[in-house]
Amino acid sequence: MADCKKEHGGCGKCCFVDSVIHVDVKDDYGKTLKKTSDLKSNACLAPSQAIPAFVLKALKKIHPEVRAKWVHCCDIVLTMYYGCGLVVPECLEGCRLLDQGSGSGQDCYMLSQLVGEKGHVTGIDMNEDQLEVARKYVDHHTQEFGYEKPNVDFVQGNIEALKEAGLKENSFDIIISNCVVNLSTDKRKVLSDAYRVLKDGGELYFSDVYSSSRLSDDIKNHKVLCGECLGGALWWEDLVRLAQEVGFSPPRLVTANVITVNNMELEAILGDYKFVSATYRLFKIPKISNKGSLVIYNGNITGFEESLEFDSQYTFKVDEVVEVDGEVASILSHSRFAEEFTFQPPGVPAGCSVKKPKVGTVNPFELVLQLGSATVSSATGGCCGAESSCCK
Repeated sequence: MADCKKEHGGCGKCCFVDSVIHVDVKDDYGKTLKKTSDLKSNACLAPSQAIPAFVLKALKKIHPEVRAKWVHCCDIVLTMYYGCGLVVPECLEGCRLLDQGSGSGQDCYMLSQLVGEKGHVTGIDMNEDQLEVARKYVDHHTQEFGYEKPNVDFVQGNIEALKEAGLKENSFDIIISNCVVNLSTDKRKVLSDAYRVLKDGGELYFSDVYSSSRLSDDIKNHKVLCGECLGGALWWEDLVRLAQEVGFSPPRLVTANVITVNNMELEAILGDYKFVSATYRLFKIPKISNKGSLVIYNGNITGFEESLEFDSQYTFKVDEVVEVDGEVASILSHSRFAEEFTFQPPGVPAGCSVKKPKVGTVNPFELVLQLGSATVSSATGGCCGAESSCCK
């Protein structure tokens, strides 16, 4: 692959020898980067928007060496944490969750509180130094959270080699990933391995960086740009295609934000390429029915008692009848959300008004324009849920 001259946007590979990229990434995130000021662009910074109160509460229970440091207005200055934003899907109680690229364990320890003592969180990372920090505080957090035994463990490995890391097939309800897929040399393998270890009905909920078109080899092979999460960015259309090729349902776009580089040297190299950070959710469900459905959200997910923003297209309010397409109907009925909705039989009840969904998109650049966001940010942040019993 070192001599490759072809476009690899379709397979999502940087044109490096795999081992060289892995060494570069480990150096960037274990040795070179010690604080956010070491970053040469703003592509891997944390969310500028407010973090939900119960997530803040959970983060504050994490040991200072692991968690971020707090400054004014709940913004974060990161010490050993890099990513597009906090990625926390809803309805986590009792779930088995995998954090890809877990670093020093901040998200794992935060999520371990949200899945509860009956749930479990596994973190996988390639960097030994950060894993050493994460493992150092397993007993500390078990005691801090009041658990009888740990519900967190950490595995060394690469996110495109989950089997080699010892992660079993059909063993996780949810996988999260925060701005690390772009660092992988084989995006297809990342997605196919994620699909393999997810249970039926499971979800990959992840935030990452996407490009406006397929990147040139010069961009993909640029060490600094790869380390800054830009050189390995997928063209968003390739994500949509690859996800479905490995078996996932079509991606659901949750949110997107523009990325600015603010580095003249890197801007000159990037030319006309544009970048966004975006959060998608992918589900491992049976073949999608062509029939839509009428659904009513029951309001039983902690933190979302009044409404649930499922993605950029659908927001479900309690007791409101919503018409969903076949794709969303299949997702809701075959995932951990099945017990959180009432599915109406065919036909609209007399005197009942039905909410029609707004037009959806999987194009993050289009979503940014639709939102008309005046805030330029690299963060996506995630919807954050907590303690309702969703995973069985």
